[in-house]
Amino acid sequence: MSCNTRSVGRVGLVVATVLALLGLTAQAASAADENVKYYTVTTSYAGKPENLTEIADRFLGSGSRSSEIFNLNTGRKQPDGQALTDPAKLNPGWMLILPWDAVGAGVQHGVLGDKSPTTVPSPAPRPSSSPSPGTTKPGKGTTSPGSTTKPGQTPTPGTKPKPGQCATASTSSSKSNWATLRLAPDQAWPTSKGNGQLVAVVDSGVDGSLPQLAGHVSEGMDIIAGSGRGDTDCLGTGTGMAGLIVSQDQGSSGIAPEATVMPVRITDAAGKARAEDSASAITAAAEAGATVIALGSHVDTNDSGVIAAINGAVGKDVVVVACSSLASVAVAQNAKTAPGLLRVGGIGMDGQWAADYHLGGIDVVAPGVNITELGITGTGSSARSGTQYAVAFVAGAAALVRAAYPDLTAQQVAHRIEATAQKMGNGKVPDARYGYGLIDLAASVTTRLPEEVTKANVGGTPASGGGMTDGRTALLVVVILLALAAAVMLVLRVRRLLREDRAQDEDSFTEPSPARG
Repeated sequence: MSCNTRSVGRVGLVVATVLALLGLTAQAASAADENVKYYTVTTSYAGKPENLTEIADRFLGSGSRSSEIFNLNTGRKQPDGQALTDPAKLNPGWMLILPWDAVGAGVQHGVLGDKSPTTVPSPAPRPSSSPSPGTTKPGKGTTSPGSTTKPGQTPTPGTKPKPGQCATASTSSSKSNWATLRLAPDQAWPTSKGNGQLVAVVDSGVDGSLPQLAGHVSEGMDIIAGSGRGDTDCLGTGTGMAGLIVSQDQGSSGIAPEATVMPVRITDAAGKARAEDSASAITAAAEAGATVIALGSHVDTNDSGVIAAINGAVGKDVVVVACSSLASVAVAQNAKTAPGLLRVGGIGMDGQWAADYHLGGIDVVAPGVNITELGITGTGSSARSGTQYAVAFVAGAAALVRAAYPDLTAQQVAHRIEATAQKMGNGKVPDARYGYGLIDLAASVTTRLPEEVTKANVGGTPASGGGMTDGRTALLVVVILLALAAAVMLVLRVRRLLREDRAQDEDSFTEPSPARG
């Protein structure tokens, strides 16, 4: 075998190795790209053929987002060999890639298959025609709206309580899951579920007997009584807030389902609260070890004593979340709060305010209109509106961040929530109406902020879940580096072989001997 032949063989071996590594890189990238959310089209939904508008409304909360699904799937070959061209025409068995924030029964997550199902998918369940949870038909043991409540019963929502009874806020039986769809907490859960965080809810107490809150509500404290537990609730607002934070209800889990709520009751049976009790509650919660404090709408954040208590809690490294002040309420002069307080405004599905807030008095916004909340014992869930529910969502976000980044200070946690929020309004931050924008749960626990000086655990060892995205990224980086190193070795090897061949050729060349005379 000649030197040139051997050189070509060696070069071929190195080239094959590099190509194999590059192939592995492509496969890894492809696998990562195919791990998506998707939905398999059924034969019908609610008795009618499925279409993109209905699917978008069901899984994304708005039919107007059908264009997003169309753009993700148009031209992509389906299992039956056809492709999406008409949003109104979908074939059973088609697998539609969904936007990352899709949520609901039927949404699947994984590597998209390339074969149609062995059987045609059954029709999706019809929307229930029965009364929504939280409403009851008149009958034995129930009361119709407007009827008189018997002693010992929970007053009907909207009725004025009699002395000694628990008051309740007005409710609506029209439930909506738009807030969960918009916030998409499941996108944050692979990184953090709020494990180890104690969230104090300063409001009307929390009904700890509810199965959806079992194991995630502590005894808490009753500031009104001066002693006793806070895990009872007459009004329902505190329970509603707690449910949005830690509910274990399947299909509507709280934002931080692995956190624990500590209820701190500050209201009487009529729903009244004193500023001095609110201040005492904030201080007590901080001293009891709360990492996040959520202040309900009964807390007067313009009171000087309450402001001092908030600053004291932030000084103990506690994130405090409060309702933004209303425009009708005069803001206290020289009322300066320490960084680490998040002032929250509530918004509806259309982005409109839940109340008339002070312009410039909002740090971030969250859903606060038509929110499905967990009701106190016997009332079920219902839809309500109020800034306190937006506060609960933001408090849940703070719990997620604290669990993912345990070395961050309260001020840094508040900054991270602001910096990762989705801009609203004029696009500048802070905006007078929306502050830094709508909270983004996934971004708040995954985005790397260069301004964070704490290096330990930045990016977070996932508090729960697997951190699969970071793992794939690391694998791709390693494979690419190996491929580049192999390519460099190939170039050097080829140059060396060429030099050796040239030297051998020169050694084998012999000049002719001079002729003898």
